[in-house]
Amino acid sequence: MRPTLVLGLGNPLMGDDGAGLAALAELRDAWQVAEEVELVDGGTWGMNLLPLLESFDRVILLDAIDAHAKPGALILLRKDELPRYLSHKLSPHQLDLREVLALAELRDKLPRHLLAIGVQPESVELTGALSPRVAEAIPRLVDLVAEQLRWLGHRCRRREPVHA
Repeated sequence: MRPTLVLGLGNPLMGDDGAGLAALAELRDAWQVAEEVELVDGGTWGMNLLPLLESFDRVILLDAIDAHAKPGALILLRKDELPRYLSHKLSPHQLDLREVLALAELRDKLPRHLLAIGVQPESVELTGALSPRVAEAIPRLVDLVAEQLRWLGHRCRRREPVHA
């Protein structure tokens, strides 16, 4: 088993559904993360995610999550809370994710530590940009991911700004 996976999910062509990938990009660009943490763009891979998820002991999913909250609100879901929220389909990839997690559980290969961190979307429609409220929430979402990585025992710190 590999230690920890941070998996960005979503479709950046569908507005706020791209929040997970935007957060993953921010984590890559603005933070130094321990080598044992893999950062992967899962996009809309669907069932192709199964072998990847099953090969990690700890997984943090980054995604837009519809929790019927205020747009831009941060959402943190623990393993036992995920099925309830994944039943409310936000976008086409979420149905696949629910099936991937159910199959991993059926095969007794669900990661021991599974957490979803996301943001309440405002708009999921064909556009290449996040809504302003969701875009403003991305740095706070990434701070929460970094906090969770440190809680798991991984080194994670903000990069020093580059001055020209």
